[in-house]
Amino acid sequence: MPEREERSGVGEGDGEPGSAASRFADRVSSRGAGSGSGGEPLTLAQRTRSGPGSVLIAVYGIFALAATARSALQITTKFSHAPLAYSLSAFAAVVYVVATVMLVRGDGASRRVAFASCAVELVGVLVIGALSVLEPGWFPEATVWSDFGGGYGYVPLVLPVLGLLWLRRTRRA
Repeated sequence: MPEREERSGVGEGDGEPGSAASRFADRVSSRGAGSGSGGEPLTLAQRTRSGPGSVLIAVYGIFALAATARSALQITTKFSHAPLAYSLSAFAAVVYVVATVMLVRGDGASRRVAFASCAVELVGVLVIGALSVLEPGWFPEATVWSDFGGGYGYVPLVLPVLGLLWLRRTRRA
């Protein structure tokens, strides 16, 4: 059986061509923003889902689940009490689900739908937020977007802005 040379990547030979340290340095230097593991550019979908995009997708996913569950419960148990509020909660849930799925897909067409979803969400939270403050009688029960998302720590107000900014930032290589 031939003897194998043990390589720890530390000590003598570091920095020489072929050493572990040299390979690591080459890999790091060939990776810039927007580069894959072999130095090749990331695809549009990979850019969309990478780094802060993965956190954004996770938050959208949480909101999609929460808003869907909340609106389904409200609509099935007490819809007649606040039909407008509960319908808006269901609409918000659909927007969150669409945004989540489109961000995960991340290709060109999906990003356009995700952009539109984030824009609709931002308009929704601004309009419903303002109406819930100015005409509270219209909303006997809160929606996700009531009081500009105050019941959810204003995440519904910030999330579409971050989504739009992330889509803008990752649109080019």
